[in-house]
Amino acid sequence: MGKKDKKVISKKEETKKDAVKKKNSGFNILPFILPTLALVLAYPSYHVYQHIVTVPEVPQLDLDYWWGPNDTRSNQNKEIRPFRVVFGDGMLQDLRMRFDSYRAETKKVKSLQDAAWTYGVHSEAFAQFFSNWIFQYKPEERVGFLNQFNHFKTNIQGLDIHFLHVKPKVKEGVKVYPLLLLHGWPSSVREFYEAIPLLTNIREGYDFVFEVIVPSLPGFVYSQAPVRPGLSPTQISIVMRNLMKRLGFTKYYIQGGDFGHSIGSGIATLFPNEVLGYHTNLPAHFDNKAYVAWALGAVWKKIVENVQCPLKDGVEFFLEEFGYLHLQSTKPDTIGIALQDSPPGLAAYIIDRVMIFTDANNKNVEDGGLSKYYDHTKLLDNIMLYWASGCITTSIRLYKESVANVEFEQTVTKIPTIVPTWILRLKNELVSHPEFILKWKYTNLIGSTTLDYGGHFAALELPEDYAADVFKAVKSFVQFKNKQNAL
Repeated sequence: MGKKDKKVISKKEETKKDAVKKKNSGFNILPFILPTLALVLAYPSYHVYQHIVTVPEVPQLDLDYWWGPNDTRSNQNKEIRPFRVVFGDGMLQDLRMRFDSYRAETKKVKSLQDAAWTYGVHSEAFAQFFSNWIFQYKPEERVGFLNQFNHFKTNIQGLDIHFLHVKPKVKEGVKVYPLLLLHGWPSSVREFYEAIPLLTNIREGYDFVFEVIVPSLPGFVYSQAPVRPGLSPTQISIVMRNLMKRLGFTKYYIQGGDFGHSIGSGIATLFPNEVLGYHTNLPAHFDNKAYVAWALGAVWKKIVENVQCPLKDGVEFFLEEFGYLHLQSTKPDTIGIALQDSPPGLAAYIIDRVMIFTDANNKNVEDGGLSKYYDHTKLLDNIMLYWASGCITTSIRLYKESVANVEFEQTVTKIPTIVPTWILRLKNELVSHPEFILKWKYTNLIGSTTLDYGGHFAALELPEDYAADVFKAVKSFVQFKNKQNAL
């Protein structure tokens, strides 16, 4: 190798050494970027984590907040007054006139062929349902049926609250436990009529029966609606607790579904020393942690197998079937005016929700499942109660109140419920969380029943299964308490 070549190599080596030296002597920013980026991401992540996992303290609540007109506070009537359902002659005459007007309408639009209920209530199915309402439903007879149980009203926090109170007739030695039954929307006290006799009569294998209290939620049917905003599910929990207190019950059991689930859960959370046990047919925990776990189920199959449906199916179902929720959560009074103006419109709106929530597959059947799941008279009783009381607008305001007060509602949702709890899990329920999620909320979830049938309105659709499971749950609650007392 010549001198010239050696010089070239030497220069190359010097160039390399200079580059390395320059690199080593320069400022390397990479070690500073990564920690800084980690800190930037950690701060909001920590706050998100804290928001999800932090258990808030029980909020300060005004247990006597006045929801009625201010000028009634000074002369509140706290008496428990008998009440009877009445379908007045004037109301019935007006109803028939509206029926005739609808029947005479020549521009009624027929459903698309082969569409079933995918576009909403099918015109032919509704025509049959409407025909039964006109020609087969006997309002005078149904009033007698609805009044078979004792109805009452009493004023709680400024609102006249309507309720059924059914006492059992039992032999000496049989225990009687008070049971508060809570409905949701678009339901009413009518949902429990077939179940009440089953709950108030002795059952083989049990030494107790129930004394049943079934209130209409504020703004539903014959319970007065508030005159100002803010009566969210948790606030209704206080009203229902005060109703039980008015009736003399300091210890009792609760059963609820739909909004009744949220309200019953609220009572159990806020007043754990008064609730002996809580039974629900809506196995759901409406907290951010539960939503995160459900979303993660799209990634981890183990979670998916324990949740009712994968993320994709759940989102698709929500987008297709929960438009009503958005409407009622934003403009309840607007849709309320439209529905209260038309009996057929009110009926179509309610039965569409009832049938889809009973079984989502009903949308693929031309009659929407009306001939499979319910006697038409059951559904018409409920619709008549809504129509006669003019409550559709005030009932759907509960959705608006739930959203408008979501931060307050979430606070109560995050507080663990120590009351013994039992879950009835039905196949077609709208939301069904696995037990490990439910135990985040219900720390004493002592048992559950899973059926491979049934939908959202358990007491209405399956009164026998529903009543049997309430008995089963309460028996377990009593045993649980006895074990605790023995420790």
